[in-house]
Amino acid sequence: MAGKVYDLEDRFVEFAARVVDVVEALPNTRTGNYSAGQFVRCGLAPALIYGESQGAESRDDFIHKAG
Repeated sequence: MAGKVYDLEDRFVEFAARVVDVVEALPNTRTGNYSAGQFVRCGLAPALIYGESQGAESRDDFIHKAG
C-alpha cells in the first residue's frame, strides 16, 4: 500500500457532515430529538478527538488523546 494517502481528518469531517444531514431529516418528535442528540454527539466526536490528538507531543500522548 505504498503511496496510499489516508487523510483521516477529511474523512472524519465528511462523515460528520453526513451525520448532520441524517439528523436534519429526522422527525421533530421526542424520540427523533433524543436520537438526533445521540447521533450528533457520536457522529462528530471522532473528528474532534482526531483533531485534538494531532496536537500530541509524543506517541504516548497521541495514544492517550486518541483513546
